[in-house]
Amino acid sequence: MSTVPAPPVPRSEYPSPYLRLLIVVTVIVGLNYIVWRWLFSVNWDAWWIAVPLVLAETYSLIDSILFAVTMWRLRRRPEPPPAPEGLSVDVFITTYNEPLELVLNTAAAAKRIRYPHRTWILDDGARPELRAAAEELGVDYLTRSASWTNKPRHAKAGNLINALLHTDGEFLLILDADQVPEPEILDRTLGYFTDEGMALVQTPQYFTNVPESDPLGSQAPLFYGPIQQGKDGWNAAFFCGSNAVLRREALMQLGITGYVKAVEDGVDRALRTAGRVIRRAQRAVPADQPEVGEALGSVRRAVRTARAELRAGGSLAEITYGFQQTVDAAARTVVDADMGAIRADLEAIAALDEHGSDAMVLDDLVLDQLADREWSPLGAVESVRALIRAVDIDRADEAEPTQALATISVTEDMATAMRLHAAGWRTAYHHEVLAYGLAPEDPKTMLTQRLRWAQGTIQVMLRENPLVQRGLTLAQRLMYWSTMWSYLSGFAALAYFAAPVIYLTLGVLPVQAWSVDFFARLIPFLVLSQLLFFIAGRGNPTWRGQQYSLALFPVWIAACWTAARNVYFGKPLDFAVTPKTRQGEDATPWYLFRPQLIVMAFLVVAAVIGVVRLYLGAISVLGVTANLVWVVFDLFILSVVIRAARYRGPDREGAT
Repeated sequence: MSTVPAPPVPRSEYPSPYLRLLIVVTVIVGLNYIVWRWLFSVNWDAWWIAVPLVLAETYSLIDSILFAVTMWRLRRRPEPPPAPEGLSVDVFITTYNEPLELVLNTAAAAKRIRYPHRTWILDDGARPELRAAAEELGVDYLTRSASWTNKPRHAKAGNLINALLHTDGEFLLILDADQVPEPEILDRTLGYFTDEGMALVQTPQYFTNVPESDPLGSQAPLFYGPIQQGKDGWNAAFFCGSNAVLRREALMQLGITGYVKAVEDGVDRALRTAGRVIRRAQRAVPADQPEVGEALGSVRRAVRTARAELRAGGSLAEITYGFQQTVDAAARTVVDADMGAIRADLEAIAALDEHGSDAMVLDDLVLDQLADREWSPLGAVESVRALIRAVDIDRADEAEPTQALATISVTEDMATAMRLHAAGWRTAYHHEVLAYGLAPEDPKTMLTQRLRWAQGTIQVMLRENPLVQRGLTLAQRLMYWSTMWSYLSGFAALAYFAAPVIYLTLGVLPVQAWSVDFFARLIPFLVLSQLLFFIAGRGNPTWRGQQYSLALFPVWIAACWTAARNVYFGKPLDFAVTPKTRQGEDATPWYLFRPQLIVMAFLVVAAVIGVVRLYLGAISVLGVTANLVWVVFDLFILSVVIRAARYRGPDREGAT
């Protein structure tokens, strides 16, 4: 754990009082609206749509509050310190199946980085032709060692773990195969590491093949800007998988502590199972063998003591040794009792046998040998003994027992950063584009990428929920949770799309009435929220991201479902590396957006029905007007998928 105190942050790096005033007003107005909605506005007679809608609104308010908290400490760092001389740096270019030309272009640019370093191509595809090309270019080439054969590969995280154990640079610049670095990337980032508690410096990801209209929402000016800067203000800027420099010491510390934790978890599971085995065995102890019951009771007490010592951070070797001694003593007692029963049985049989029987001599030495054997008259005690012995100290199920990057998720970057923060390390976000990459050029690839991001984030949420992670500050917990929370928007979108359709077609109100109170509370909150986005983003285009946050609702719901099945039921994810070249289709791939198109059709039909019902006097003018505006807004949000489906790459934008 890093114990180096953080340097003071100048007040000038944080937001102006005016932005903070806007944040406070936005939160107060939002809370006023949602409290009023729950207490006075829900139409409980139509609870089946009213409750989902108010829950969706509550979700959105929480999302807005989390954004406001992020913006509260939006940090605009000054010029970084100069890079210290003499640091050793490894530049890692991760690749699996990307075109050789693309990988070599990145490698050539990496070789031109001015700060002294060593460039490595980490080829998870083990391609001989890439090895030969790397040698010709004059950069190093590395693929997995033989120890990974028939072991979990952990995708990109495994590739990096393997590289860490075969290289020795103090610092690592990690680049995806398509991210072409600028020559000054290390000069602009290594200076942050004069702070000995700094583990990571993340820079933006910017894509050169995205038109200004950004039809696939690839550029992320809100995330690689205000959001990362806000997280940075709370020491929660996280690793995004590429264009980042990391301190090897911090990662190796994670690997060692992770190894210890994995072994401790194994021992704890074994002890927990042992407790259950002994409890069952105690119920079967005969009444005439109280010493056996007491022996098993001593093992149960030893289980509780060992688990308590484990939680308190006691020595693993001492805990397991002491527990094993208790089990050995209990085994001897149980064997003694069983042998006594056997002697009694033999004597009874001999008395009944008129011809007599040869005596069986069982001395203490024999009993000791019996207690030390792999089997025992009482299987429960031997099962406990075997459980403790079975804990895999070597982690033979893994290629590398010390895993420096998190492998609990397909998005190893966020999980690794969260562990670094929990261990007390600091991170920084450097807001300067220092590498240029390639974004997906077709909707299918884009959807594959977004699904993987969402699945990985939900995996982390379910496996290592930041709200309960030790070592994180409250602010860090909220910063990580805000990212995870955003991927739950698909469920809220269903309510937002369904409510106007239900009103316009059936006349069912999800609210008590379309009253002045309703609009007087809702409209100011919506206006202030958008104003906060605009001011925090300093005028950068953020609307495309807001569109996709709702328009990709089928992707977000699928991600939640598949990630939950993976975490709780072991169902594999259909992991795929994002292609770096266009995956062409001759026809417009409308099928990719079938759910969105169906929703759009429902909205249009509902609007027509609503107008007809208004003409017939079946519903109110205000209700129809409000819901038609709502329908237009929903259609505008969803219209982004039409643009996406028709997109043919930056050179053919607008072609059909």
